[in-house]
Amino acid sequence: MDLPGCDPGRLERTYAQFALVNRVVAGWRGIYRKEVRPRLSKDSPTSLLDIGCGGGDVPVLLARWAARDGLRLEVTAIDPDPRASLFARARHASSGVAFRQAAAAELVEEGRRYDLVVSNHVLHHLDGLDAFLAESALLSRGVVIHNDIRRSPAAYALFYAASWVFTGSYIRQDGLTSVRRSYTAAELAAAAPRGWTVTRHAPFRNVLRVDTASGDHPEGPAPRA
Repeated sequence: MDLPGCDPGRLERTYAQFALVNRVVAGWRGIYRKEVRPRLSKDSPTSLLDIGCGGGDVPVLLARWAARDGLRLEVTAIDPDPRASLFARARHASSGVAFRQAAAAELVEEGRRYDLVVSNHVLHHLDGLDAFLAESALLSRGVVIHNDIRRSPAAYALFYAASWVFTGSYIRQDGLTSVRRSYTAAELAAAAPRGWTVTRHAPFRNVLRVDTASGDHPEGPAPRA
């Protein structure tokens, strides 16, 4: 689905079906309750940036949950792929989420800052982590949370068995490739710069996190020795 010449119909169905996959396996409800909701207020807005938002379902869920709790959350969601950005803006036009075609580096150059920065299923797509993690930390005044797949034989087997239902899209092919490309918790901890922490979440999740407000990394994560 990352190839520029892939079938547009199958790609749109993939973006649409990701919403169900993320609701079932990505664990964002728990992340919202533990990490996002305690930082929100009824009186003053909190800003959140989702990097690599794809079809846009995760930032829309975060905005919806905050609204239901009577809390003020202003969500911006970016993706460098024009196809993803176009799909997200069209499908979630009334969501209140600000969608934009952009890479994190562009927002860094613009001097943007957000109270919270998150991503979903981005890390395993990257050739290296350091530049992306540095950019996400520079964009944050607070916590950065990167939620990704945790590789294991069981994760691959279960997705292989369950993904037959996703027809007419790239979900099955992309998902199996993503499991193979993803990190174990130990691998991700070893690859991440100093100051970032990895926690294992069910089902088969790694959450990579840093608090830029702690004072340890005021300008992003320190490079590894």
